[in-house]
Amino acid sequence: MICPFCRHDDSRVVDSRPVEDGTQIRRRRECPECGQRFSTQEVALLNIIKRSGATEPFSREKVLVGVRKACQGRPVNEDDLVLLAQRVEETLRSTGQAEIEAQEVGMAILAPLRELDEVAYLRYASVYRNFASLEDFEGEIALLRALPSSNKVASSSKKSPENKA
Repeated sequence: MICPFCRHDDSRVVDSRPVEDGTQIRRRRECPECGQRFSTQEVALLNIIKRSGATEPFSREKVLVGVRKACQGRPVNEDDLVLLAQRVEETLRSTGQAEIEAQEVGMAILAPLRELDEVAYLRYASVYRNFASLEDFEGEIALLRALPSSNKVASSSKKSPENKA
């Protein structure tokens, strides 16, 4: 790392600490030439390859904007949306790839959104999967009914009279 004070091309790491949920590392460095100390931050890059072929850095904010639209008017709070965006980022980073197709980002959003709110899931899926007819909606609703989300199963087991003993 080049020293910002004297431009010497080497420095020594004095201290390292994780920041931002462990997705970044803050390093305190010292220049052996001039003795000045400075801080750097390291981030593991995660780039999204758009349909056009262009790449851009992953943005949790973009995930939040899209999911907020799907959740508009639904009983979903902002904290749940932030956690969803964090889960999506963790899922994408866990692949170990530095570049991910935009399509995979959308797919990573669908499962946690379904657990959060099935109506919001249906709204998001209809845009993301480009539903063109009523049959597309009916097919997705049939899948939702056939395969209940883990959240729905957990909440229905809490309400059953057998569990109130």
